[in-house]
Amino acid sequence: MIEKNIREQILDLIHRQVVPAVGCTEPMAVSLCTARATELLGERPEKIKARCSGNILKNAMGVGIPGTGMIGLPIAISLGALIGKSSYQLEVIKDLTPETLQEGKQYIKENRIDIKLKEGITEKLYIEITCEAGEKNAKAIIACAHTNFIYEEVNGEVLLNKCLDGSTACAEGKKDIALNMGLVWEFATTTPIEEIKFMLEAKRYNMRAASIALSGNYGHGVGKTMGRPLCRGIFGNSIYSNIISKTASACDARMGGALVPVMSNSGSGNQGICATNPVVVFAKENENTNEELIRALTLSHLTAIYIKQNLGPLSALCGCVVASTGSSCGITYLMGGNFNNICYAVKNMIANLAGMICDGAKPSCALKISSGVSTAVLSATLSMEGKYVTEAEGIVDEDVDRTIQNLTRLGKNAMCVTDDMVLDIMTSKNGC
Repeated sequence: MIEKNIREQILDLIHRQVVPAVGCTEPMAVSLCTARATELLGERPEKIKARCSGNILKNAMGVGIPGTGMIGLPIAISLGALIGKSSYQLEVIKDLTPETLQEGKQYIKENRIDIKLKEGITEKLYIEITCEAGEKNAKAIIACAHTNFIYEEVNGEVLLNKCLDGSTACAEGKKDIALNMGLVWEFATTTPIEEIKFMLEAKRYNMRAASIALSGNYGHGVGKTMGRPLCRGIFGNSIYSNIISKTASACDARMGGALVPVMSNSGSGNQGICATNPVVVFAKENENTNEELIRALTLSHLTAIYIKQNLGPLSALCGCVVASTGSSCGITYLMGGNFNNICYAVKNMIANLAGMICDGAKPSCALKISSGVSTAVLSATLSMEGKYVTEAEGIVDEDVDRTIQNLTRLGKNAMCVTDDMVLDIMTSKNGC
């Protein structure tokens, strides 16, 4: 068993990375930053200036804002100013009412919000909000993580400054424990079950989101479609089809603007869904024990956290690649797999899905998640047969950790030009 101090560090990491969120995390982070700037201002802003990194803009343009029936940053910003509470973190607008929604819409009509790309920064997760009322002004900046405030200022007086250069870089803080697949496996399979049973909260949140979607009309209805006769005739009523349905439907609800919280992973609700629902559905239909489910969820979520440690919170690589790799590991464990089988599953996933681009958060993310979890099941099944992609093929290395590093190097470094091109395409459509 892992030493207690190491376990405590990993538990702390999970508690910080696996948290509830309402709506897509990028617009909610912008709403959170607006709420904080408004609190600093001390009154309702007359004008709001938002300056964000390209990845924030990309992930906020086409996604539904919970409870509003609207998409994009303007409504997220207006509600952050009018009803947002920074103490709610990524559930910042959970006090939304029909009356306050109308106020938010009116606020947008009055042209009080100015949104632009922040020039001259390299940080992919950067949000800068300036609120003005008369001669008063207040500024708040979030960077590096979705709830990480690095700068606060009121009327020129700096109240918080964790920047190294005054604008982009985050000061060194507490270092997270460096993970590897061996450590992830050992933690998930040997930690006393009482210490990790909280992982069942991910099941409660994310399966509830799936149920809500299946009883309503959200996004492209990918999850509901999987349950209709045509799809049942093709896929059957199988574990495979149920995994896709219950995972895609939760994404349908979240991207479609349902006012329902999900348990996120590494700052992404979709990643949290993708790391949770396939594992939960498989465990139920495979008749695994409750303890096995808890350990599988821990393995899935911690694998995703490990990959994101190397990749960063935002990149050109679709998050479903990361989270589906986690769920494939969880499913492999539920199949009775050992550490070697887990490594085989990771290699199969990376060989298949490397290069899937992120072109923003939006309803069609449910399609990408479907692709990811389909591959997760296939990769797990192959791994249990001892079948895996070898180091002779593509970016896969003999060592599983180097294989993961190869994937994250592509997403973090090599795909930067792709990221810029995606944003250019998105912002040039329809005169945006």
